[in-house]
Amino acid sequence: MLKKETQIEVEKGEMLPLMEEFYTIQGEGYHTGTAAYFIRVGGCDVGCHWCDVKESWNADLHPPTDTDVIVANAAQWGKTIVITGGEPLMWNMDPITLKLKAAGLKVHIETSGAYPLSGYWDWICLSPKKNKLPTQAVYDNAHELKVIIHNKHDFIFAEEQAAKVNGNAILFLQPEWSKKEQITPLIVDYVMQNPKWRVSLQTHKYLNIP
Repeated sequence: MLKKETQIEVEKGEMLPLMEEFYTIQGEGYHTGTAAYFIRVGGCDVGCHWCDVKESWNADLHPPTDTDVIVANAAQWGKTIVITGGEPLMWNMDPITLKLKAAGLKVHIETSGAYPLSGYWDWICLSPKKNKLPTQAVYDNAHELKVIIHNKHDFIFAEEQAAKVNGNAILFLQPEWSKKEQITPLIVDYVMQNPKWRVSLQTHKYLNIP
């Protein structure tokens, strides 16, 4: 159990359950192929069965870390910072994003959108999940909608989500990794028939990088 003082700092967003942080190449979506420093925050109750970082779900496994320390680490690397999870919007993102921006960094988030929007973002990548849908504020502010396709029914879900997101959001369909051989050809055909969509691939896995 956390000390009371630590718990208060976590609730304020001044400390976050840090799972890992690393510098790599963005592998998915609009910014594929660009360098970015990733901050992975623990904690998620959305529970996607195909999640490839299930170890992020339990926030208690990841030590509360002062955001000043996280920002100092991030500032040593690239100019683009991606906060991911887990589900980062479970926590108050205002303090860390303000500090990152004060350091002159561009700040992105990858989120299911299932929790209230907090933080100050240069780019919001919304990847909605059926079992816990996004809040309206995330739909309204997303720069990118990335829907994971695991089966044919997910195309229907993707269109439902495209109808809810703001009109400026760029639309992506991405095959779930374990089904990529079966699903990728379906996505290619779908995008050719529905060119408002783009194809996203997990290129970092093809490149064998984090």
